Formats: sequence, structure tokens, C-alpha cells
Amino acid sequence: MALEFTNNNFHEKVLAIKGVALVDFWAEWCGPCRLIGPVVEELSKEYGETVAIGKLNVDDNREIAAQYGIMSIPTLLFFKDGQVIDKHVGVASKSDLKKKLDALLV
Repeated sequence: MALEFTNNNFHEKVLAIKGVALVDFWAEWCGPCRLIGPVVEELSKEYGETVAIGKLNVDDNREIAAQYGIMSIPTLLFFKDGQVIDKHVGVASKSDLKKKLDALLV
């Protein structure tokens, strides 16, 4: 199951980890977010502990969303060792997201 990132745990669960994290910035009212949500869940199951994969609700966690300049959702940010390495805005295929994650794991 995908992690739930919040203003309170973002530093600990994303920025402070050594390794790769994928953060899905979303909101309940967002149609495209509902399309990519199941893909994020599948990736979370497939990568398990290897990649910290989770979702951050922009309505409930405006501070982090503003910090990263999230203007459109869904936005997916790819982190490595606490730094943003890649970004995808909008719906993406599972295979495209896997390619980006696999490249970061090398």
C-alpha cells in the first residue's frame, strides 16, 4: 500500500531517506488523480521497501505542495537522496513510471 505523506512526515519519509522516493501530489476532486492512483498503488506493491512510494493530498498539505511549486495535479516528483531528480505532470503509464524509477535505482 502506498504511503501517506503529510506536512508532518514529509521530511522523515522523503527528504531524509537514502534512496529513491516517488511522491504523487493529488486531491480527491481531481479526475486524472483518480486514474493514476491505482498505478501508484501497484508500483508501491511491486517495489515494496526498495522505493518509498506515496501520495500527498495537496488540499490537506498545502505547505509541502507550495514548497515544490505544485500548480497542476497529478504531479509526480521523483526524489533520490532527498533531492528532486525528475518530475511528471498529468497521467502516465505504469511502464513510463517504472522506467523512471528503475533508472534512479541504478
